[in-house]
Amino acid sequence: MAILPHNSQLLDASGQPLSSILAINRLDEAEKEQIYSRLLPQRLRDVLSLTGGSLCNAAGERLVTIIAPEGLPLMRIEARSKPGGGVVVFFLELSDTQYHQMELSFCIVRDPAAPRYAVDVDEQGKNNWFASHGRNIPEELRAMRAGLFPNQTHHGLQLFITFFPLLERFVDALGLQMIVAEPLTYDNAIRYEKYGFDYLRGKRLMMEIDREFQPGGRYCARMDGSTPFRMPGRERTVSGRSWAIHDGIMDTPWDEVQIYRMIGAPADINTFPGREEDKR
Repeated sequence: MAILPHNSQLLDASGQPLSSILAINRLDEAEKEQIYSRLLPQRLRDVLSLTGGSLCNAAGERLVTIIAPEGLPLMRIEARSKPGGGVVVFFLELSDTQYHQMELSFCIVRDPAAPRYAVDVDEQGKNNWFASHGRNIPEELRAMRAGLFPNQTHHGLQLFITFFPLLERFVDALGLQMIVAEPLTYDNAIRYEKYGFDYLRGKRLMMEIDREFQPGGRYCARMDGSTPFRMPGRERTVSGRSWAIHDGIMDTPWDEVQIYRMIGAPADINTFPGREEDKR
């Protein structure tokens, strides 16, 4: 049963309630697309010039692909700036969990008009899987100096702020009470805090990070200019901390942070209360 104001239980065309991705994926393609299309923010539709409620532009070219295989508890939305190519402007992956929750596996937003920074490949041009298989230091430096966070290939579109309410209402309409996610970087975790997420795992780590980046802390002492990602003073910003962590400043790799958001009940968590904004 939905709990958000002016929201209602999601039903299929025959009036039967839907309570999971798996259940939606049993429907025919047109019905699945109609349901999943409600997750596309209007801002994205405007950027891609999608017509009406369709997944095509005015020329009739399809720019949005929805992958929702029958029998699997996951779905993906991929919106491109050009049919079959161009920039992936919006990528979303959701999946059911075994505990009757919704997992926000990935949400990537890119401005198709912004410069590209090849941080997603190593210096030989091979996919580095979020820098877990090699880094591209020259491109990372370009990205950092342009104000991007680790693993960002483009500036974003300020789109998550309009996407997240759509996601919350969608999850609520399935009768689910919790969204879970695993932030890939420190800045992702801080960003999710702003949207009311709390920690299933990793809150102690986040508090430790804040403490050790304070004057006298061991991470603060390592902000010594030994690499461009560890410049003194940058520990006072989310970007500076995130790039330093990406650069390996911590004693152990960033990993195993898991967060959750209760539907209609945002948490009030702030693990970096003294942050400063980047001056760039």
